[in-house]
Amino acid sequence: MTAPIRVAIVGMGKIAHDQHLPSIAGDDNFTLAATVSSRGEGVGDLPHYRTLAELLASDTPVDAVALCTPPQVRYDLASAAIAAGKHVFLEKPPGATLAEVALLEAQAVEAGVTLFASWHSRYAAGVAPARAWLAGRKILSAAIVWREDVRVWHPGQDWIWAPGGLGVFDPGINALSIATAILPPFFLVDGTLSLPANREAPIAADLKFRDAAGVPVTMDLDWRQTGPQSWDISVETDAGTLKLEKGGAVLTLPGAAPQVAEDREYPGLYARFAELVRAGTRDVDTAPLRLVADAFLRAHRKAVEPFVE
Repeated sequence: MTAPIRVAIVGMGKIAHDQHLPSIAGDDNFTLAATVSSRGEGVGDLPHYRTLAELLASDTPVDAVALCTPPQVRYDLASAAIAAGKHVFLEKPPGATLAEVALLEAQAVEAGVTLFASWHSRYAAGVAPARAWLAGRKILSAAIVWREDVRVWHPGQDWIWAPGGLGVFDPGINALSIATAILPPFFLVDGTLSLPANREAPIAADLKFRDAAGVPVTMDLDWRQTGPQSWDISVETDAGTLKLEKGGAVLTLPGAAPQVAEDREYPGLYARFAELVRAGTRDVDTAPLRLVADAFLRAHRKAVEPFVE
C-alpha cells in the first residue's frame, strides 16, 4: 500500500479550516503532518510553527505543503518549499503575478516536484458534465453574472483590496476558471473597472470578451450585491441554453430539470493533487489569471464612492 502524503498547511485562515482540513481528513492519500501560522493557531497536538522556514528547518517529516496565504506573499513560500524538495499546492489565485507563477513552475520542473495551481470551482458538480455537453454544440454566446456582498464574504480582509489582492476578481476568477474550462479560448476586447476612491482594487467590473470565431462572452462582476447572491453562467448554443448556477453546483440543460449534487470541490482538488504527486507531474494552468491581468491592462477605470466596512 502506498504511504499517505504528509502535508502541512501554511496559513490557517477561514479557507484552511472550512475546506482544507476536512478534505485532508477525508482522503486516505493524505495525512496532516503540521500547520504553519503566524497567529500561533495549530490543530490538536500536531507540530505547529510560526513560519514555513521554521518548519523546513525542523525534523518534522513533510512531503507537501498547501499554501493558503494571501497571494502577495506566496511566491517566496512556494519557492522555499520547492527548494526543500516539497510538493506544493497553491490556493487560488496561484500568485500575485503571472511571471512569478512561471518561475515557480520552472523551479518545480528543475527540482522534480509537483506544483498544483488549484481552481476549486472547476471541481463543482456541474462543470465536467457542462463541458461534455458543450463539446458537441455550436456556442453562440455566453454570459457570466457573479455578484455578491463583499461585507458578507470578505470582512476585514484588507489584503484583498491591495495590489495583487484582485478585489472583485477574487471571486470573479472562480467564474473565469469555469469559463476557461468549458468554453473555447477567449480574450478581452473592452471593459470597465469600478474602483472605490479609497481602494486600489476594483469593487465591480463589466467586461466584454470574444473567442477566435467572434463569439461574445460578457462578464458582470459586482461586490455591492445585497440580498440573493448570483454566481451564474449561461451559454447559448444551437441546441438551447445551458445554465450553471450557484458557482457551478447546479447544471440545467435545455429541456431538463436542474441537476444538483453535493459540494465536492476541495475533495476533488486533493484527489487531483494526490494524482499529480504519485505521477510526479505538475498542473499549472494560468488561463484564468491571464484574463484578470488583461482586464487590468486594457479595461477603462472608473472612480466610484469610497468603500467603508
